[in-house]
Amino acid sequence: MKIGIANDHRGLELKEKLKKYLHDNGYSCVDYGTNQSESVDYVDYAVKLCNGINNHEIEKGILICGTGIGMSIAANKINGIRCARVCNVKEASLASEHNMANVIALAEDTQEAENIVYAFLNTEYSTDERHKRRVNKIMKLE
Repeated sequence: MKIGIANDHRGLELKEKLKKYLHDNGYSCVDYGTNQSESVDYVDYAVKLCNGINNHEIEKGILICGTGIGMSIAANKINGIRCARVCNVKEASLASEHNMANVIALAEDTQEAENIVYAFLNTEYSTDERHKRRVNKIMKLE
């Protein structure tokens, strides 16, 4: 599976940690930046990663900023993206299973980030009709 990862200046350290984790666990990783510690606008990097999903460059994405909130708001403005700001393993699993999230957003200081990423990437989308129906309703809002 090919995973995209992007961050603002505050997410740089966690991004590097997660890139190593992804590589060590057999994932191909596309880094959409930033690679600098100077202040940048998180929106620009959320757009790059989400366009990567829509252009079929990557299958799923991980966004990181100070809180994860800004990245998730920006990502969810883009057609075809279902981004969940997650704080723990349970939320990551449910975002994938119930909401068919294709992107997660993390805060720079997320605890258990590797376990959260594992849960997100390894939880399959639900085949339950109620979850599919709800996600379809969400997608029609675009």
